[in-house]
Amino acid sequence: MTAAPASPSTVAAPTASAGRVWLPTILLANLVAEVLIVVTGGLVRLTGSGLGCPTWPQCVPGSYTPVAHQAEGWHRYVEFGNRTLTSVVSIAAIATLYAVWRWCRPRRDLRVAAFVVLGGVGVQAVLGGITVRTGLSPATVSAHFLVSMCLVTAAAYLVFRAPEGGGARALAVHPLVERLGWLTCAVAAVVLLLGTVVTGSGPHSGDATQPARFGFDPRTVSWLHADAVTLFVGLVVAVWVASRLTGSSSAPGRAWAVVFAVTMAQGAVGYTQYFTGLPWVVVLVHMLLATLLVVALTRAMVRLRSTTR
Repeated sequence: MTAAPASPSTVAAPTASAGRVWLPTILLANLVAEVLIVVTGGLVRLTGSGLGCPTWPQCVPGSYTPVAHQAEGWHRYVEFGNRTLTSVVSIAAIATLYAVWRWCRPRRDLRVAAFVVLGGVGVQAVLGGITVRTGLSPATVSAHFLVSMCLVTAAAYLVFRAPEGGGARALAVHPLVERLGWLTCAVAAVVLLLGTVVTGSGPHSGDATQPARFGFDPRTVSWLHADAVTLFVGLVVAVWVASRLTGSSSAPGRAWAVVFAVTMAQGAVGYTQYFTGLPWVVVLVHMLLATLLVVALTRAMVRLRSTTR
């Protein structure tokens, strides 16, 4: 006698089960990798190690790894470590695209976000090479950071949207609240852009011996950045309160409360670094919090809608 063929549902069950286990794990690992490379990239700049490997894609002519006789000293290890992490980020991005394609193929929004992450990693590699070859031009360094923020946004979107069902998503707040949320995101982008201008005008140019700066007055651009932050804080408070008042559940209000908390922490660190002469450790914490703010803001925007079932 021959065994009866397994039914399609029986065959599909292990795959679905594997997706429930592996998909969120892979997506979270991808997000962590994207956040981590922002931190290590900041470490490269803040320790003056941007030209620790003075060429690209090789570290020094004739070698892809640091060599003992390099004049850059310990800076070469900091820069090479950041370049090495790019491989980890690339693997995470490929795994993310595979996982979404395997377990969420009908979800066009997730497929697009996964492609953005993978494509963005390639863009970052090219931008990194241009940055080195242009002697750490502040414009390309700023672009490098801003593209990273886009990739963090896409990675965070995957983490927070994947557990929800596909299809139409109903607003969980008043329509004006969502519009105000998008305005808040736009102002956040301006804040991040001005933040890169502040850093590019200050002492942390990215290289210990060949400073490359925008040439703006650091005090002036710092206060311009602070003005944009003030507007951003006001908008965050407005969306938070409106979400609590009009939300069909407590999820939107809780999500925007997290955005407010991260914003307050970021503001405290920002003023601390300004009044203490920009110590690099404090500036690095500021960069980390900026990245976490992008994650929190992405989550908060996702929570403004709920999936209809």
